[in-house]
Amino acid sequence: MSFDLTEMQQEFQSLARDFARNEVAPVAAHHDATGEYPHEVIKKAWEVGLMNTHIPEDCGGLGLHCFDGSLIAEEMAWGCTGIGTALEANGLAEAPVIVAGNDFQKKKYLGRMTEAPLLAAYAVTEPGAGSDVAAARTTAVKNGDSWVINGQKMWITNGAVANWFFVLAKTDPEKGTGSAFTGFIVDADTPGLTVGKKEWNMGQRASDTRAITFEDVVVPDVNRLGDVGYGFKIAMKAFDRTRPMVASAAVGLSQRAMDESIKYALERKTMGKPIAMHQAIAFMIADMATKIEAGRLLVRKACHIVDQGQPNTKLASMAKRFAADSAMEIATDAVQIHGGYGFSSEYPVEKLMRDAKVFQIYEGTSQIQRMIISRAVLSGG
Repeated sequence: MSFDLTEMQQEFQSLARDFARNEVAPVAAHHDATGEYPHEVIKKAWEVGLMNTHIPEDCGGLGLHCFDGSLIAEEMAWGCTGIGTALEANGLAEAPVIVAGNDFQKKKYLGRMTEAPLLAAYAVTEPGAGSDVAAARTTAVKNGDSWVINGQKMWITNGAVANWFFVLAKTDPEKGTGSAFTGFIVDADTPGLTVGKKEWNMGQRASDTRAITFEDVVVPDVNRLGDVGYGFKIAMKAFDRTRPMVASAAVGLSQRAMDESIKYALERKTMGKPIAMHQAIAFMIADMATKIEAGRLLVRKACHIVDQGQPNTKLASMAKRFAADSAMEIATDAVQIHGGYGFSSEYPVEKLMRDAKVFQIYEGTSQIQRMIISRAVLSGG
């Protein structure tokens, strides 16, 4: 693979960079303080082509590759990862449809995303079943030509604004995880689907996170994704495409934290010189730069592999684990470099530190990523 970006990739990167700096960053503090959903920013992002970029061309989309999308995700996250997560949640919900949907499902549900600035959500996590998917209790029971879904999902991004959901439900509790679940597309206005209160999270508050309850929600069989019992595999295949996007956003946050640290370290003086000239600070910035570059390269390799149609599960987990943990470390060091000001909301690094934490949790914790990586390595993968 080449490290050089194509002209088209450079254009998308530049477009996303300008958008992040001019449209996202200026309103990030407001949405963090109020928790208000960034409808206007999302509408503008959709209008300029920075949303739903992976939707196939035959469904009206751009059909961009994972590598292309990672460039956009990194730049958008520089502005605000809360707003970036709201945007990328579409990609997570759409991924199962892209990898397993039939022509009817793709045209109907992906096509509508290109016709209006709609949002979608990925509903897999449950109150008692995050990393332990086997413990999920949401069920789907066949009834004629339909399925009846009952259960509750938790921490669902875009929960209150989604037009439709990808839902993972148990269709055969007697079988193992790999064949117990089936995936469904559920329209948000389906009777019996209830949206809970907005969760007030530590960070990424621009993102709308809710509980979703299903009480005798009837879904037609035509909205079943793939074969019965194939849902878990679909969800995992989706992660192979979306975990590099999460990792890329973590790199974007890390870049912002380093940029803010450099700016402050060159301005703030102690003992007659900028603190950047003190070895203790200079070495912290050197470590930041190294981790950012390493994370970025891991992301790009994971994207390159999946774009070639090859399995990238191990690399996707490596990228997500490393970039997430590095983002937390870099944001923490950015606060330290700012000293007392870093602990104040006067500077953006305290928000970056709060926003960074969830990268180690959602779409598989850093511990889960280590399990995936170690299993692959120990089995010779």
